Amino acid sequence: MADGKSILRDVAVAAGVSLRTASRVLNDDPKVASETRTRVQQAMRELRYTPDSMARSLRAGTDATIGLVVESVADPFFSELVEAVERAASAERKSVLVASTHRDPERERAVVAQMLQRRVSGLLLVPTAGDHAWLETRSPRTPMVLVDRAAPGVDADLVAIDDAAAARGAVEHLLAHGHRRIGYVGDHPDVPTSAARLAGYRDALTAHGLDVDELLVRADCPDPVTAGQATRDLLSRNGSAPTALLSAATRCSLGVVPALHATGRTDVALVGFGDFAMADALQPGVTVVDHSAAAVGLAAAERLTERLADPGLPTTTTHVPVRLLQRGSGELPA
Repeated sequence: MADGKSILRDVAVAAGVSLRTASRVLNDDPKVASETRTRVQQAMRELRYTPDSMARSLRAGTDATIGLVVESVADPFFSELVEAVERAASAERKSVLVASTHRDPERERAVVAQMLQRRVSGLLLVPTAGDHAWLETRSPRTPMVLVDRAAPGVDADLVAIDDAAAARGAVEHLLAHGHRRIGYVGDHPDVPTSAARLAGYRDALTAHGLDVDELLVRADCPDPVTAGQATRDLLSRNGSAPTALLSAATRCSLGVVPALHATGRTDVALVGFGDFAMADALQPGVTVVDHSAAAVGLAAAERLTERLADPGLPTTTTHVPVRLLQRGSGELPA
């Protein structure tokens, strides 16, 4: 079987162009005349030419792959985000290399280093907590977009939602239904998204002249198990239990909702961050702040595509809109 070079030469001969011109068409050189490009592409189809992606990567100095680093592919939000990025990359004829950090900064450094060594064409990163100044020393040839949360110490594009504003809106919704003792169940505030949501929760209460009862704040729930236990603890406070809850992450809601049903306390109003399967089928249906992981993933992929085309673009922050899906739980009166 002939190697990739000889096949490309056959394409050039069939199209009546030089090998260099055929190679420029293969690598999407915009300077190639449209008529010439069409002729070369037709020859590729007729000869059933299949590009050697590895050889193209070596010639270009980068891989035809996007690196995507998330917290965990087991998390419903991030699994949906991964799927959206893969769809967007496929449309650009790129593949996606996915890795999870599991919130481990050392693992994050390791997987990012591996992707840079592989010379991925661009990097989408959901950062762990802590300073990320080390990212400034990465290869300047590798564009990067931060996803879902900022990374202190690094200047890069960010695609996320306005977490603080979304949390304020959720609490204001509960306040509008007469609730004054609103509990908070969320992740540790060393995670930037969690810190912003907790700040939004506090801001909404103080803006309405209410003191924040720290006994109703459980910002120590990274998973459904701890969130479920926190919910039971809050409901057991005789005389000072909350009449409503803000669940500040999907993984928290997956613990909060079963706890409310198990204790027979579906009279407690609830607004959760992030939609999840069967949330609309429960009684009552779960009211959620719907921040689409797919929309975030698509917007991040689009921004990375723009930066790949023009590395000199100024860095920007893109806030993907959210919406409140009212299903019953968040509309229960105090």
